[in-house]
Amino acid sequence: MAEFLTTPFGILVLILAQCLLIIAFVMISLLFLVYGDRKIWAAVQMRRGPNVVGAYGILQSVADALKYVVKEVVVPAGADKPVYFLAPMTSFVLAILAWAVIPFDDGWVMSDLNVAILFVFAVSSLEVYGVIMGGWASNSKYPFLGSLRSAAQMVSYEVSLGLIIIGIILTTGSMNFGDIVRAQDGDYGLFSWYWLPHLPMVVLFFISALAETNRPPFDLPEAESELVAGFMVEYSSTPYLLYMAGEYISIFLMCALLSLLFFGGWLSPIPGLPDSVLWMVGKMWVFFFFFAMVKAITPRYRYDQLMRIGWKVFLPLSLAWVVLVAFFAQYGLFGGTYARWAVGG
Repeated sequence: MAEFLTTPFGILVLILAQCLLIIAFVMISLLFLVYGDRKIWAAVQMRRGPNVVGAYGILQSVADALKYVVKEVVVPAGADKPVYFLAPMTSFVLAILAWAVIPFDDGWVMSDLNVAILFVFAVSSLEVYGVIMGGWASNSKYPFLGSLRSAAQMVSYEVSLGLIIIGIILTTGSMNFGDIVRAQDGDYGLFSWYWLPHLPMVVLFFISALAETNRPPFDLPEAESELVAGFMVEYSSTPYLLYMAGEYISIFLMCALLSLLFFGGWLSPIPGLPDSVLWMVGKMWVFFFFFAMVKAITPRYRYDQLMRIGWKVFLPLSLAWVVLVAFFAQYGLFGGTYARWAVGG
């Protein structure tokens, strides 16, 4: 078997198996993410939420997915059909593609790139094309306006996300996610992680992730009171399902990035307990709980407020933080906390 895996065909089989494993994990998680999102929202509003299909309604997401798959695909008259169908597929495929460089444990990664952070940002920045294509191909002013708003919002908050991550790169000296996690492995457990020295940026990263993924209170491109479903308003059935799946997969990716960049990834929070992939997945689920709670308890912002926060507050703060981290790292201040050039501290 070992000899077979060294042949070109064996390598191809191994790569395909890894791809299927990652896709299976993400898609199965997606079902529970939607279920958890609805249950948390219902609990905050003192409702029961999904409770009919399966035990405690746990199969409700499966039933909804089947409903979308078997429904008729209605295409608007005058729509650009090739672009119309390509747009949701683009959003879905790009959302999945970014998971190729996400490590779940030490060595548990499909592609261990030295520039993994650049890969994630390159892929996530391309997702805006799926949004613009969907709005344009629908041949209606409402989805087109929604796509423009969503594109402006995504581009605006990608800037602050990038600057925040530059601070992590300066501290670690690497753009590899595995190196970033190993640099947080210290004698003090969770107090050795980057959330403590980079505490102000954790908050900014979380809020920027909400805006980047069009989550409440920044779901203005899809605000029911304004644009119905934004750029997705003319989509139904499977294409709509692909858009929604891509959106939730991107949210889960942001949870993974929060875990890797600031909260030690697969590292145990308590010294002495073994590191494990379970810590990584558990942290991702905790951060998704925060995403769901924000959706349930915060009012929606106006669009001008959203853009003002992105360009006039987050951009200057994240840029100033990069300068501060560079200064701290250069002169070895705070015991070298901001200059962990040797991985592991």
